[in-house]
Amino acid sequence: MMLVSSTNPVIDANLALALDALLAEQSVTRAAARLHTSPAAMSRTLARLRRVLQDPLLVRAGQTMVPTPRAQALREEAAAVVRSLGALLSPGTSVDPAGLRGTFTLQTADLVGAALVPGLLELARREAPEVSFRVRAEELEAGPALRDGRIDLEVGSIDHVDPETQVEELVRLRMVAAVRPGHPLTEGTLTPERLAAARHVAVSRRGRFTGPLDTALAERGLRRRVDVVLPAHLAAMTLAARSDVVCLVPAALPGEPPSPLAQDAETRGLRLLD
Repeated sequence: MMLVSSTNPVIDANLALALDALLAEQSVTRAAARLHTSPAAMSRTLARLRRVLQDPLLVRAGQTMVPTPRAQALREEAAAVVRSLGALLSPGTSVDPAGLRGTFTLQTADLVGAALVPGLLELARREAPEVSFRVRAEELEAGPALRDGRIDLEVGSIDHVDPETQVEELVRLRMVAAVRPGHPLTEGTLTPERLAAARHVAVSRRGRFTGPLDTALAERGLRRRVDVVLPAHLAAMTLAARSDVVCLVPAALPGEPPSPLAQDAETRGLRLLD
């Protein structure tokens, strides 16, 4: 049963559908067939409408039912209400990007922004030339920020999803360990156990000590030690080049050019361990 609630008493919107069908068909049986219900149920609905509107609505004249003057006056109004309900509850038409105007705010990490924005601008210039973008760092909790309109889109590793948030997987990033030359991990095979036993620097604008790597390690019964959390990958790589902490950086995607951060890591003299 579809209900409409306001400061007035609750109104059953199905009554509007039934009223429209009854006035259009002028028959309980045909109105029931139109709304895919039984004649007995439609008869009960007609009785309810008569009580609500305080009018017989349809009266018998020989072998047929005819509308009362009040029903005749309501016929066009009832049909208009049903059309409005149909428009309100039907899927919206597709959006033409060329007609979009305004600024869209994206929240993402520095590495994702560096990889995403050039292609995004190229696409926007081609298909939505009047659109501009504001890219901000990962400072806000995505759920509340999306809900109240402070951001329009969050791009990153999404681990907390509100029921009203729509999430779509864009790509799976493969992360590699970046360490200084001579780091103990550069000797021998890199295993999950050895990776977990090392000390780490985490990257999070929100100051989080855990992320996807911790989830993957936990599935193996392992846990890593994070010594420090920094807000950007460049700062984390600089620290890794000067200490024994491990920094994670994204590897290149298949068919894509090398990751800018992986190149920066090598420029800083870091070894990339896969």
